[in-house]
Formats: sequence, C-alpha cells, structure tokens
Amino acid sequence: MQTASSTPRMPRTFLIGGYAGSGKSEFSRVLSRLTGSAIIDKDTITRPAVERLLEELGQPAFDRESQTYLDQVRPLEYEALLSTIQENAEVGLGTIGSAPFIREFQDGAWIDRVRTRLQEAGVGLTLVWVRCDTSTMLTYLKRRGAARDSAKLTGWADYLVGVNLDYQPVADHVIVENSESSEPLKNQAARMLAAISTEVKPA
Repeated sequence: MQTASSTPRMPRTFLIGGYAGSGKSEFSRVLSRLTGSAIIDKDTITRPAVERLLEELGQPAFDRESQTYLDQVRPLEYEALLSTIQENAEVGLGTIGSAPFIREFQDGAWIDRVRTRLQEAGVGLTLVWVRCDTSTMLTYLKRRGAARDSAKLTGWADYLVGVNLDYQPVADHVIVENSESSEPLKNQAARMLAAISTEVKPA
C-alpha cells in the first residue's frame, strides 16, 4: 500500500467477501485504484477450468449450486485463489482477493492459517465483508446477466432462504455497505485504509 510516509509499511492483502451481487468486484476495483494493488478474482482466474471440469463431471457449465460443484469443484477454486495470493505475498506484494468466502469467513482456523502464512511472508491481512439489501442484490445480478446466476434468479425466493443479511466473519473484519442508499464505496474504502494501523515492514 502506498503511503505518504518515508517509513516502509507492511504490504497488505485484502480478502473481499460477500454474497453474489453484493458488489465485491465493484469494491475491489475502488480499493485497487486507491492502493495500487492487483485484483485476484476467483471467477476470473478459474472460470474456464471450472466450466470445463463441471461439464466433465456431467453438470452444466454454469452450475454453482449442486453438491458436485460444492464438493468437487469449489475447493479447487479457492485453492487456486489462495495460492495466487500467497505467491504474490512471497515476493512482498499485497493483493485484493475477491470471492464469496462465505464458508471461509466462518472458519476461524482457516483464517488463522491464511493470516499466518501471509505474515510469515511479511504481508498483513484485512477481511472485508460487502453487504447490501436484497433488492439491490437482485438489481446487480440482473444487470450483470451471468449464466452462473441463472439458478439464483429463477428461484430467487428459495435462494434468499440461504442468505443471511446479518452475516459477519468470525475474525476481525471491516463491513462495507453497498445498498443503493449507502455511502459511496470510495469514501468507505478511504476510511478503512485510514483506520488500518501502521505496520513497519520487516527488514
């Protein structure tokens, strides 16, 4: 992260989580512009392989709901995402990792492992949960028109049964509000960055 101080600061990785349509990608872009950090989006780096694997497993390429996807494909997506983040950390670079992280942010041991590995490489970690109301979420999903959202949109009421609007990660985190009536994301990102404690980069 760039700072005005001449003192070297510890680079930082941000993990940006949230339900589909919450605005994770939008906030990641805002944060990237403010920090200069690269965005590593789970869907961007894994989608072609995920779609091919799902077809090989007899599932539709856009499946994101079946037990086949959840048990056999999803873990590989997150493994690829975290490996890429860690590879950057090993050369002293903080990044912005974007994915739902719904299971992961409820797993304290998982968070501790990620944090420890990053810290060993001299990189700090901030968890961010992006949330919005369901009407804004539906608007975002319709607007992006992604095939992977089709099951959610056709069974919207059923999908919402599994959406916890009060969800929060089990470890220290930052909440970003992204409903239509919320404060601009740039303002929230700037305030988050200002509040992060200054950490001296290890020599």
